Amino acid sequence: MVQFIQAQNVGLAYLEERFSLQLAKDEAFFTEWFENLPETTDLEKQDLDRIKLHFLRLVKRPPLSEETVKLVVLSPLLNLAGFYDEPFYMRGEESIRISAEDEGEIIRGRIDVLVIQEQFWLLVIESKRSSFSLLEAVPQALVYMLANPNQDKPTFGLVTNGSHFIFVKLIKQNIPKYALSDEFTVLKRKNELYQVLSVLKNLSQTLK
Repeated sequence: MVQFIQAQNVGLAYLEERFSLQLAKDEAFFTEWFENLPETTDLEKQDLDRIKLHFLRLVKRPPLSEETVKLVVLSPLLNLAGFYDEPFYMRGEESIRISAEDEGEIIRGRIDVLVIQEQFWLLVIESKRSSFSLLEAVPQALVYMLANPNQDKPTFGLVTNGSHFIFVKLIKQNIPKYALSDEFTVLKRKNELYQVLSVLKNLSQTLK
C-alpha cells in the first residue's frame, strides 16, 4: 500500500535516508550567493529600503500571511532581479509528487511560487508566515527541488518568511547534494535586502 506524506511534514533526516541527500561541505559547491555579485544601484537601494519599511510596518499588526509576504516582499524583489523578464515566466501553486524507489511512499505538496525557464524548474520560492522558522521550510523546499525533472542543471531556491532569507542550491547528478547560504535579515540596521537582491540578480544571470 502506497503511503502519502505531505511535503510540509518531511524533515532533513527523512530526505537523507530515503533519497541519499547529502549536505555539501565544500564551500566551492555554492559560490553563487557570495562570489562576483552584481552591484546594487542607488535607485535599487531606495526601492529595497521601501520594501523593508513596508514590511516592518505590516509586522506591527500581525498575523502576516504568506500572501502578504509574497505581495510586499517577494514580488518586488523578483521584479528588481529580472525574473519577470524573458526568458523567465511565472507559475504559482504547482502540485508536486516525488517517490523514493522501492519505499512505497509518495511525498505530495504545493510550491508557492515557481520561476520556470524552458519547462525546467530553476528557482523555487517557498514563502512562510513571518512567525515560522526558516529551518522548518528548508526540507520542504528541498522536496520541491528534488522533484525537478531536469537532472543536469543545478536548482536554486529561496526560503523566506519576509524578514529572513536563506538561499539553497541542489545538484541531483549521482548522489543529490545541497548547500545553504548564510541567513540574511532585514532586521539589522544595514539593510541586508541589498545582498539578497545581489544574489537574486546573480542567479537570474546564471540561469539565462
